[in-house]
Amino acid sequence: MTRASSPRQPIPVILDCDTGVDDALALLFALRHPGVDLRAVTCVAGNTDVDGVVRNTLTVLEQAGAPDIPVARGAERPLIEPARSARHVHGHDGMGDLELPDPTRAPCDVPAVALLRREILASPRPVTLVPTAPLTNIALLLRTHPEVVGNIGRIVFMGGAVAAGNATPVAEFNVWHDPEAAAILLTAGVPITMYGLDVFQRVVVPGAQVRRLRSAADPAARLAGRLLAHRPAAPEGHRDPEAGGLGDAGAVCAVADPAGLTTRPLPVEVCLAPGPARGQTVVDLRARPGESEVHGAGDAAPRPVDVALDVDVERYVALYLAAVGG
Repeated sequence: MTRASSPRQPIPVILDCDTGVDDALALLFALRHPGVDLRAVTCVAGNTDVDGVVRNTLTVLEQAGAPDIPVARGAERPLIEPARSARHVHGHDGMGDLELPDPTRAPCDVPAVALLRREILASPRPVTLVPTAPLTNIALLLRTHPEVVGNIGRIVFMGGAVAAGNATPVAEFNVWHDPEAAAILLTAGVPITMYGLDVFQRVVVPGAQVRRLRSAADPAARLAGRLLAHRPAAPEGHRDPEAGGLGDAGAVCAVADPAGLTTRPLPVEVCLAPGPARGQTVVDLRARPGESEVHGAGDAAPRPVDVALDVDVERYVALYLAAVGG
């Protein structure tokens, strides 16, 4: 007689975000997917200023009818450089200028790093951190409270690129915004998945589904449709003008359903030097050491990161729609 397997427990997750159109899509998925236990949300400057990020995050939670999940204000600028927003992509308010009502909820009375420490150490099972933003909060956490590493199961971060960047020809926005913070993350000493632009730009919801979401009775689904309509399909040459990219939400899909992502453990470094390569994630795809290693000219190879190289687009679109769109 075969014993029935018990359902998998939801994964404790903390999102660190710069909400943002696609961060909002990620929040909606984390709230609705039964395999994700969203424990807290921390906010950092990125797509818009940090106070706007807090406001947008609270608005999304309220619009979705979420329970009282703690939300904390974090870093208002990178470790070294000034903040540089992406309002030209996400709208003046960071949320596609959808004119959503101001939230009635308030953030908690502790800063982001303190909330991260509290929630990670209090969790009965290891937490998965999902940063979908510049990594300033995470770097500050790792440097000031290294004891949290023992209860972090994995970090799945949206950032970096193997091929082309978007902030510069070689650098992705989240890493480019605070390269030093990204470099600190890569030395965290826990399993890391890099959900970079190579897969980020490929997960696109067809226009017919976007229209269906926009007319849904459920407020969360309707908000997802409006956000997707603001976020046109990213891949060049996409033939569906009403399609919308999931963007950051794909990183949370990868937590709920890692089998939809093809990864390879590869050394990754962040270029910190001034100039056109600053913020580039240098991913070592070589099959064997080169002359630099043979002649001892380079530093020791960094710890490998699980770099996302391919994604099952249809699987993640279906996963998102089932959770958020009903």
